[in-house]
Amino acid sequence: MSLPFLPFAQPWFDEATITGVADVMRSRWVASGPWVQRLEQDLSSYLGGRPVRVMTSATAALEIALRIAGVGPGDEVITCAMSFFASVNMIGRVGATPVFVDCEPSTRNIDLDQVERCIGPRTRAILPTHFAGLPCDMDRLYDIARRHRLRVIEDAALAIGSSWRGQRIGAFGDLICFSFHPNKNMTTIEGGALVVNDDAEALAAERWRFHGIERLPDGTRDVGIAGLKANMPDVHARVGVAQLAMLEEFNRRRRELVRRYFAKFNTLPACELPHPGHAGDEDGHSWNMFALLLPLDRLRIDRPQFIAAMRDRGIGIGVSYEALHLSRLARSEWGGAPGQHPHAEHVARTTVTLPLFYAMQDGDVDRVCAAVAEVLAGGAA
Repeated sequence: MSLPFLPFAQPWFDEATITGVADVMRSRWVASGPWVQRLEQDLSSYLGGRPVRVMTSATAALEIALRIAGVGPGDEVITCAMSFFASVNMIGRVGATPVFVDCEPSTRNIDLDQVERCIGPRTRAILPTHFAGLPCDMDRLYDIARRHRLRVIEDAALAIGSSWRGQRIGAFGDLICFSFHPNKNMTTIEGGALVVNDDAEALAAERWRFHGIERLPDGTRDVGIAGLKANMPDVHARVGVAQLAMLEEFNRRRRELVRRYFAKFNTLPACELPHPGHAGDEDGHSWNMFALLLPLDRLRIDRPQFIAAMRDRGIGIGVSYEALHLSRLARSEWGGAPGQHPHAEHVARTTVTLPLFYAMQDGDVDRVCAAVAEVLAGGAA
């Protein structure tokens, strides 16, 4: 009997959430309204009381964070070459220049040694990514930022529920952006959130996400900035409220599945497995994805052939991520070229993302591990 196809990511909804969405639709108030306010309040409580504003995407949150930080033409933002395209796209959209640094080979997070070396007179901010949900070295990151008087905009798209030394990512720091895309640990279907420092920044976020509109004392409106249209609908927020209530359970199960991956993984030739979490703080990793590096130099097959062979066995595989400095945009606009950031380039060439989501069973992990071992053994040089 053939087994069902196993995707590499999949959201989970209970019947109460589905019913709740129907209730919102029956209310006829489906744009931003009471459920958006509820989600923002719940996220704020989850993050220790910090102000939170939700958006249609983490990409919008990144752009608004950059604008709140005052980043614009003539400024430079230091960011990691190993991340998703949204970070560099938004740096470019506000008119600033991304300064790429390499990732650490083990964590795949931003190399803070290189960050320090790249700070110059035009540097305005640092934009790191918590790769796969593994936090950067937050103590050192913020020490660098304080010494050089820089803003920090954390791309925490993969890190909702992650923590550093017992503090949740987003509960401290500067500006933090989360994603609630369906392949994240919790979802609002599409959506994101921006954590800010005070009420003034929260008001700025509200204006940036809704056309730049401000209400005047006489009840009319005015526009002082060329804002976006990035306000979250209530239908999405209703999903997010339910998902946030389950987030700790979602992440507990992800960690459980990852421990099984580590216990069961055994391939020849050997793959490079992801970082298991910071020593003594392993549960600070929320495990948005389980991304390994293929030993392509010891295989007769390439990555597309590996992915196709896994799909033939009913298993979906993702790729996370491409090297940002080698994108067509970065090559043409900012001089990206091969060899500049070798660790990021190695990850980009060899990475694959295995299935990892809440509804997976232990047997699904065993099935994936067995299939990877079979494909690699068959493709060994």
